[in-house]
Amino acid sequence: MKPTLNELPKEAKDKHIENKKYFDKLKKKTPKNLDYVMQDLHDTEFKKTDCLKCANCCKTTGPLFTSADIERVAKYLKQKPQQFIEQYLRIDEDQDYVLQSVPCNFLDQDNTCFIYDVRPKACREFPHTDRKKFQQITDLTLKNVAICPAAFNIVENMKKKLPL
Repeated sequence: MKPTLNELPKEAKDKHIENKKYFDKLKKKTPKNLDYVMQDLHDTEFKKTDCLKCANCCKTTGPLFTSADIERVAKYLKQKPQQFIEQYLRIDEDQDYVLQSVPCNFLDQDNTCFIYDVRPKACREFPHTDRKKFQQITDLTLKNVAICPAAFNIVENMKKKLPL
């Protein structure tokens, strides 16, 4: 059962300790078929999930921008990379380029993205539930289940499909 956006933070918080313990076990004893199972769970969930109805990721968090992202988006916006950086980005505590503020400047009122075709890699890959070697990004996933209802569901289904 997919939590609503209003319920998601509480549901994710209630499951946090359980999920952390599960992921700790997963790292110690990673199933050989983990990448296949995750791809299947991801594909199944996103067949029934319409990101445009939610866009909570774009409303509440900002992606990390790589150098390639900055070059690509700046070119698309007909700006020099430095202009793009000054107008939209800041350097965070990890010395990464991130948005100056959220919600994302490129999010339209209908939850579409003005720069969708050239969006950052982090946006293209979010919520990262189909990434290879999934066990390496469990800390990120713990954060994402509180942001993305689909990620929440994928983790809940993962615990059923791969009991540890």
